[in-house]
Amino acid sequence: MAETLRRMLSLGRAAGPREDDAAEAGSPLLLLGGPGSGKTALLFAAALEAAGEGRGPVLFLTRRPLQSLPYRTPAAFDPLRLQKIHFRYPPSTRELLQLLCSAHEARGPAPFLLLLDGLEEYLAEDLEPQEAAYLAALLLDTAAHFGHQFGPGQGCGLIVALQTQEEEVSGDALQLSILQRYFPARCWLQPDTSGSRQRCFRACLEPGGLGHKAEWCVTFQPDGEMTITPWPTQAGDPNSDKGSRSGGQS
Repeated sequence: MAETLRRMLSLGRAAGPREDDAAEAGSPLLLLGGPGSGKTALLFAAALEAAGEGRGPVLFLTRRPLQSLPYRTPAAFDPLRLQKIHFRYPPSTRELLQLLCSAHEARGPAPFLLLLDGLEEYLAEDLEPQEAAYLAALLLDTAAHFGHQFGPGQGCGLIVALQTQEEEVSGDALQLSILQRYFPARCWLQPDTSGSRQRCFRACLEPGGLGHKAEWCVTFQPDGEMTITPWPTQAGDPNSDKGSRSGGQS
């Protein structure tokens, strides 16, 4: 799998720094972007990557069932990987909070990765700032609880996708500022305005003091194929991702 996604996973892990790469220390990751920017495709790709590492299951939370696989590669149709991705669809913030609270009592192996797609749909329920902070804190606490079951040096990753608006609203800005306190590592997906005919997005990874800023170009072909390559300004950087090719849709 692409080093890009490996780095996303490393930043999403709730455990402490890895001994071989302190710059990729574990930190919950907030994935931000507008509608159709590929957030779900990246989350599902991360789920497949984690499911293929042979550690533990992946818990994928989203308000609505996926209508189709957002990541079409051989790995996406591997039944051994798919059966390790446990989808849950809490329809409201109340059900989401109940699911997270009950996770402490769940039996079976702990998830190796916790993913939440569409956080904005839960925040849209007129949550007060303290309620948004409680939800963010509970997500971190749940990931930490799962991580404790793996033992020292391991952990449960946490990646949360949040849709941003083209026009900033004061309430949304307040919620985002609150979330950023809990998610120091963020990845922004912004439209590429260079005039390309393809759907391109600039992925800017801000580790939040845990490493250096990195940027990639995420391109969606007409057939839904997703390509990840280094942003041109980093093409000569030996430490930048060498790029990848994979199938998916936004």
